[in-house]
Amino acid sequence: MQAAFGKTFWVFAIFALVMGILTYNILGPEKFNEALSNDIKHLLSIMPRVVAALTLAGFIWILMPRDKFSNLVGRYRGIKGIMLASFAGFITPGGPSAAFPFLAIIARAGADRGVMVAYITSWAILGIQRILVWDLPFMGAEITITRFLVSIPLPIIAGLIAQQIPIPLVIGDEQEHKTSS
Repeated sequence: MQAAFGKTFWVFAIFALVMGILTYNILGPEKFNEALSNDIKHLLSIMPRVVAALTLAGFIWILMPRDKFSNLVGRYRGIKGIMLASFAGFITPGGPSAAFPFLAIIARAGADRGVMVAYITSWAILGIQRILVWDLPFMGAEITITRFLVSIPLPIIAGLIAQQIPIPLVIGDEQEHKTSS
């Protein structure tokens, strides 16, 4: 149960429950039922897209040669590595469960801080899965293209700034190993 539902899920679930109770008490049962009905309709309308996107992300994630890519990113530093990582973030399918393990792979392969920040920024802002599953269906082509075009330089800028931060880089469980030994 803990693996399926982390702390964040429970925070959101409790928050939703509190908001539901407040809606019912402040606006009455009619508005509560209206909101619940709208939520269910919205969930049912996006569920097929989410299932299709997750299925596609799973297939791509399995087919992607992660070891070769991580070696490639580990060799490139500076602007070349940042550009490559930005492109990789753009094409990485799926949610955080796909992107963050991949981030850990490239970190352990020797990627510098700028490369890692560019990758995760690109995935979060420019990710193709967001464009296809969320932006286009909900916002339309014009706003999607505009948002994409103005966001292209952001991962590169973030990566260049990250390279300048003079704080030692400690990756995930490296810190746990140091404190437990």
